[in-house]
Amino acid sequence: MSQSVHTEPRSVTPRRIAALALPALVVLAAEPIYVLVDTAVVGHLGRVPLAALAIGGTVLTLIAWLGTVVAYGTTGRSARRFGAGDRASAVAEGVQASWLALGVGVLVALGMQFGGGALARTLAGGPGEVADAAAQWLRVAALGAPGLLLAAAGNGWLRGVQDTRRPLLFVLGPNLLSAVLCPLLVYPAGLGLVGSAVANVIAQTIGGVLFAGALVAERISLRPRPRLIGQQLALSRDLLIRGVAFQASFLSATAVAARFGVAAVGAHQIALQLWFFTALVLDALAIAAQSLVGAALGAGDAAAARELARRIGLLGGACGVAFAVLIAAGAGVVPGWFSSDPQVRDQAMLAWPWFVAMLPLAGVVFALDGVLIGAGDVRYLRNLTVVAALAGFLPAIWLAYGLDLGLGGIWAGLTLFVVLRLVALLLRLRSGAWAVVGAVR
Repeated sequence: MSQSVHTEPRSVTPRRIAALALPALVVLAAEPIYVLVDTAVVGHLGRVPLAALAIGGTVLTLIAWLGTVVAYGTTGRSARRFGAGDRASAVAEGVQASWLALGVGVLVALGMQFGGGALARTLAGGPGEVADAAAQWLRVAALGAPGLLLAAAGNGWLRGVQDTRRPLLFVLGPNLLSAVLCPLLVYPAGLGLVGSAVANVIAQTIGGVLFAGALVAERISLRPRPRLIGQQLALSRDLLIRGVAFQASFLSATAVAARFGVAAVGAHQIALQLWFFTALVLDALAIAAQSLVGAALGAGDAAAARELARRIGLLGGACGVAFAVLIAAGAGVVPGWFSSDPQVRDQAMLAWPWFVAMLPLAGVVFALDGVLIGAGDVRYLRNLTVVAALAGFLPAIWLAYGLDLGLGGIWAGLTLFVVLRLVALLLRLRSGAWAVVGAVR
């Protein structure tokens, strides 16, 4: 089945962008919301199970992040082929991404059976009740890794062919089932903490099967193609390196905040979690950009891709301004939702002006990140992120520590990180070097 979209990019409207972004937002939010439900259920078992879930959940979040890397890489490649009018080749990208995801998922599941105990003890700071409980949870929960990563790959190719309905159903359905099963397995069934892991595995496996079924329904060859998988691995590698630069930056920021005292690190955590929430929403817009820009370039329409980049960048800035207004208005109220400690609230006010100021800039940055991922210009994004982290963010926050600038200094460093990326992204967009047309880059 082939479908031409050569004329579609010229008629892309804000409504069309929203039609792609809003379902993506629901899919992105489904897992964090389920984690909150899981935490609330397990929390009533006591401190040890809750601590074990925190450790195991951290590992699962890392696995889910690997899935996001696969999904983002697949979306741009599938969108290009879809834009060129070759739906079968667009879906074929999904087939190969799914083989890659399944292979990694099986390795993770097996690895946790043998190494889950050692990993849990390392994260827990040594042997003990918490480490034992976390290891038990991890060994069971890891069995869902193949399904979790298959679902991520499925999200990637379906977004590439601009199908937002099925990912929504395939993610929400299993997550809702898991939210119902979790308390039933933990309490009436008497499985305790392990019941939480079993509910995870059931949901992730069902999700993976649904996405695999969508591939089978396309009636194309499901044979692995090593050359194509190798190309996807190279793309995923660049996205992975970029992600590691982000993780190192935020971990360093938390480490510096901890050196300014308990109140400072508590306030930093409040602002950082709000930042991650806004990033989640802006990521949905970036996903729409990946799909639409990839399709435009695949259709051979560089002018339409550049116009889309401009429009999506403006929309990202507008979303950032809206968040900035809300965060500024809540300055005297929002920190109190998270802490009743007046020192924590006072420390939060040191970060708040920087947080508000960078949100409009971050809105543009997230949107343009999506544009370049959709264009397949991932190597540039990788290099930009690494340089901005090593030459900007990390020196700035450790300088803030050396000069005793407090939490305000840390968030000034984060703002510098965003500014450096914004300038480099705008220069790249202006150069036009990213707008390479054709079904493959």
